[in-house]
Amino acid sequence: MAGPLKGVRIIEVGGIGPGPFCGMMLADLGAEVIRFDQVSAAGTRNRAGYDVLMRGRKRIALDLKHPDGLATALDLIASADGLIEGFRPGVMERLGLGPDVCLARNPRLVFGRMTGWGQDGPLASAAGHDINYIALTGALHAIGPRDGVPSPPLNLVGDFGGGGMFLALGIVAAILEARTSGKGQVVDAAMVDGASVLMASYHGGLAAGGMVEERGANTLDGGSHYYGAYETSDGKYVSVGSIEPQFYELLLKHSGLGTKETLPPQNDRSQWPALKDRLTAIFKTKTRDEWCAIMEGTDICFAPALTVSEAYVHPHNVARGTFLEVEGVKQPAPAPRFSRTAAAVESGAVAPGTHTDDVLAGLGLDGAAIAKLRAAGAVA
Repeated sequence: MAGPLKGVRIIEVGGIGPGPFCGMMLADLGAEVIRFDQVSAAGTRNRAGYDVLMRGRKRIALDLKHPDGLATALDLIASADGLIEGFRPGVMERLGLGPDVCLARNPRLVFGRMTGWGQDGPLASAAGHDINYIALTGALHAIGPRDGVPSPPLNLVGDFGGGGMFLALGIVAAILEARTSGKGQVVDAAMVDGASVLMASYHGGLAAGGMVEERGANTLDGGSHYYGAYETSDGKYVSVGSIEPQFYELLLKHSGLGTKETLPPQNDRSQWPALKDRLTAIFKTKTRDEWCAIMEGTDICFAPALTVSEAYVHPHNVARGTFLEVEGVKQPAPAPRFSRTAAAVESGAVAPGTHTDDVLAGLGLDGAAIAKLRAAGAVA
């Protein structure tokens, strides 16, 4: 396998959202990721090949409530460097796979826990989704139009940015430490924590007095006229981010806004609404492609606001190989990029239980032992 994590084995206990995203990231970087699914899900295709978050995995199906299934799980965990689980606090303990049990079997194990609220606190056991977790951090309130309701930024800030990405970082960091100390540990990755860290510069801006908590009233939240998206004459959109004075001068020049008059200072907030109205009218005078011909590639800090399908074929993305196709499914290529140990997608997503026999054989079980487990319903 390719990637800087070659030789690292991760066990992923079945879950959704940020846990699988973490597993995908680690698999892309070369780790061997083995995912446990429930026996009842074994062989379930259900468009399995389109579940991009499941790419690069080996998938086995175990009945963790069956003594032999649980014993098999513990045998695999004993061979691993790290574990990913995304249940509510206490579920793994009730399954007999809590940190104490797993670390007793494998003292070097990094036990990665992914939740929304965290392992403790008043809300720890409550259900929730991305939107709820980022709402509690202040992130949701900060995103959206000034005169409208907060806008969920898909599930990028909680599930993936504040959740799975932080869990991946924590697991890699703890595995690195374990190679020195010989001791594993628990990584408590909570989306409320990760999303809060993503807001670090916002907190600094508030403390310094350079930002206000009113939505749509700051430089980066759509409040300024020089950082935002504008509709074009063909109903499409472009983005500008001309924050620095020299870039702002280019925006004024190429848009035509500042060619015939003296404008107020760039950061006179009282003038932002009026200047935004004027730029709105200007950008509606040309198509998106016409604005691209004028602005793309300049230091205005400009890009067309593409759909995902359009992003696949944009020349810059094509040149960098930003997207690839795996078994007929278009998807993002692994990131970041490494000069020597290149990351790669080893395989597309497969159905639960696809690799059960192969993984068990890797533990030293022969065909008869595997057949016995299968007949007992412990594996599938």
